[in-house]
Amino acid sequence: MHLQEWFRSLHSSAGLKGSESEDFWSLLPSLPRPSFSLPSLSLSSSSLLGLGAVASLTAYWLVTRPRPLRPPCDLQAQSVAIKGDPVCRRSALNESDCLLDFYYEDIKTAFSMFQRGRKIAGDGPCLGFRKPNQPYEWISYNEVAEQAHKLGSGLLVKGCQPNPQQFIGIFAQNCPQCIITEVACYYFSMAVVPLYDTLGPEAMVHILNLAEISLVFCDREEKAAALLENKEKGATPTLSCLVLFKDFSRAFAERARGCDVEVLKLEQLMDLGRQDLKDPVPPQPQDLAVVCFTSGTTGKPKGAMITHGNMASNTSSVIKILEGSFEIRQDDVSISYLPLAHMFERMIQFTVFVHGARVGFYQGDITLLMDDMRALKPTFFPVVPRLLNRIYDQIMASVTSPFKRALLHFAVRRKQAELRSGIIRNNTLWDKLVFNKIQAKLGGNLRLVLTASAPISPTVLSFLRATMGCLIFEGYGQTECTAGCTFSMPGDFSTGHVGAPLPCNIVKVVDIPEMNYLAKNGEGEICMRGPSVFRGYLKDPESTAEALDSDGWLHTGDVGQWLPNGTLRIIDRKKHIFKLAQGEYVAPEKIENIYMRSVPVLQVFVHGDSLESYLVGIVVPDPEVFVDWAKERGIVGSYQELCENPDMKRAVLEDMRAVGKEAGLKSFEQVRDIHLHPEMFSVANGLLTPTFKSRRGDIRRVFHPQILKMYKKTAN
Repeated sequence: MHLQEWFRSLHSSAGLKGSESEDFWSLLPSLPRPSFSLPSLSLSSSSLLGLGAVASLTAYWLVTRPRPLRPPCDLQAQSVAIKGDPVCRRSALNESDCLLDFYYEDIKTAFSMFQRGRKIAGDGPCLGFRKPNQPYEWISYNEVAEQAHKLGSGLLVKGCQPNPQQFIGIFAQNCPQCIITEVACYYFSMAVVPLYDTLGPEAMVHILNLAEISLVFCDREEKAAALLENKEKGATPTLSCLVLFKDFSRAFAERARGCDVEVLKLEQLMDLGRQDLKDPVPPQPQDLAVVCFTSGTTGKPKGAMITHGNMASNTSSVIKILEGSFEIRQDDVSISYLPLAHMFERMIQFTVFVHGARVGFYQGDITLLMDDMRALKPTFFPVVPRLLNRIYDQIMASVTSPFKRALLHFAVRRKQAELRSGIIRNNTLWDKLVFNKIQAKLGGNLRLVLTASAPISPTVLSFLRATMGCLIFEGYGQTECTAGCTFSMPGDFSTGHVGAPLPCNIVKVVDIPEMNYLAKNGEGEICMRGPSVFRGYLKDPESTAEALDSDGWLHTGDVGQWLPNGTLRIIDRKKHIFKLAQGEYVAPEKIENIYMRSVPVLQVFVHGDSLESYLVGIVVPDPEVFVDWAKERGIVGSYQELCENPDMKRAVLEDMRAVGKEAGLKSFEQVRDIHLHPEMFSVANGLLTPTFKSRRGDIRRVFHPQILKMYKKTAN
C-alpha cells in the first residue's frame, strides 16, 4: 500500500469524501507524497518521521476540520402546501398547519421580551453609544429598566393614561434614549408613535392630530421647534408637552410657554417619576405596541397598528428558524443605524434583547458608519441591499491591478465552493490573505448579516457571503406583517429567493390577470395571514379594507413566484405598474432592479406615461467607478463633466440596454433615453424613503423638465 493510498483509506474509514482528502493535501504543499510500501522494513528514520507527521496532522485535521452548517429542514422542501394547495404554503418547521404564536410560553409581549433579557444579563451591557473618536460607553439592562420605570411613572404624573389608547410620540434619531422611552411606555401599556424628519410638516401635522398626541419626545431643540411651529399656527391643538433628550435654550422654553406647551428635559421627567414611582401595568399580547406610520411614496402616511402579540410572534419565528443552527449569545452586539421609525430595525433589536445581548448605536451620521463599526465590532449587521451594493462596488473599485482582481475572484470561488458544501467561516488562508481588510472595515467580528427591504442581486449576495465570512440571511416583509414574512433557511446558501414563510405565517399567491401572473403557475400577488399580521391602519377603514380582505389575508402588492424547493422569489411589483400608449403594462421597479446590474449605474429611475409609447430614465452613475469606466472608453473628465457628456450618456444607455436584453426585457420595457444626474437620490434630498425606497412621485416632480425634454427630443 502506498502512503497516499493509506492516507485516503484512513479518511475513507472516517467517513470523509475524496475532495476533503485532497483539501488536506493542499494544506501541506511542502510535504512529499511518498510512494513506498508501508509493510517494508527498510524505512529510513526520516521516512518514519514523515509518516508520524502525516498521522499527527491527519488526526489534528479530523478534529479541527470545519463542520457544515446543519439545516433545520430538508432544503429541497422548505415549505409545505396547506391542504394540498400548492399556491398556499407554510413553513416546513411547523409540525402542523398550526402557526407559531410564541416561542417562549411566558414571553408574549415586547415588555416581557426586554424583561427576559434583563433576567439573563442584569448588570451586563444593553445599550451603547459613543462620542466622536471615543470608545463605546454602555448602559446596563438594570439601568435601562430603572430609568424606564421612572420615566413611565413620570408620564403618569403628567396625566398620561396607563393603557394602549395612550399614544406617545418619539421624534429622534436612533439612540439609547429612544429605547428607554419605548420601554417606559411598555411599563404602563402605552403605545409608541415614531416620527421622522422626512415625513414633512404636513404629514407630521396629520399624524399628531390623527393619533391625538399630547406629548412628544425629541432628541434636539431643532426638531422640537418644528413641532412648536405647527402648534403656533394652531395646526396641532392636542400638543401640550415636549420632552427633550438634550439641553434647550431659555428662548425656546419662553416661546413654548407662549403657546401653552410645557418643555422638560428627560431627566426632569424621570425625577418626577422617581418621586412618585408607580407599580407597572404590563401590556397584554392583544394590546397595541406601536403605530408605525409608513412613509409611502404617495399620499398621506398610514398608521399601521402593531400589537405586542404581532411583535412576539415575529421574533419567535426568527428564533425558531435559528434554533440548533445559530445560537444568539449574550456577548452578541448589533449596530443600530436603520431607522427605528420602521419595524425592521425594531424587530432586530427585540430579538437581541430577548437573549440578553446588546445594541450599539451609530453616531447619527451615516458617513461615519464604518468608523462606528470598527469601534463597536458588531456581530449582527442589519442592512438593506443598497448598502450591500455599495460595499460590493467599493470592493470591486479598490481592486485595480489585473493580478489583484484575478486573485480576488479565485479566492471568492474557493470560498463559494465551501459555501456549497455548507461551510461558512472566516479563518481560511483566503480570509487571511485577501479578505481580512474587507472584514476589518466591518469590525472584524460579524457572525450574522440580515438583508431586507428589497431583493438583492444574487451576484452581490454570493460574493459577500464569501468575502465577509459570516452568515448572510435574506428576508422579505413589510411593516404590515411586523417586518418579516419569509426568511432564508440556515444552511441554504443558494441565491435568487427570499426564503420560505416564517413559522408565524401562511403565504399564498393570487392571480393578477392584467400582468399575466396566474396562481396556477405558482405566480401572483403575495398574500399572507397569521399572528404577525397587523390590526389595520389607525382610523382608516378604507385603507385597511384595501390591505386586509374579509378572510384576514394581507395583500402586499408584491409579485412572487414559488420555487421547487418551497422558497419564494420576488419578481415584480403590482402597485406601481402603468400602461404605455400601446396598452402594454410596465412594472418599473422590476426594470430598475435589472438596470442596477449595469457597472456604471448606481441608481436608476424608470418613467413611463400612458400618453407615451416608450420609457425614459434618470440615472445616477456610480462615482466610485464612473471615471475609470469612461477612461476605458477613451473619454476623460471629472465626474460632473462626464455626466454632461453626450458620448458618455450613449455609452451608459448602450450598456444598460445590453444588460436588459440579457435579462430578458421586452423591447417596450427598455428605456429609449436617459438623463445622467450627478447627485445621489437620498433621504436627505427627499428622493428616498427612510427605508431607501424611491419616492416615485417626488422624483417625477424634481426631474419633470428633463423627462419632458427626453420625450420631445425622441419624438423629433
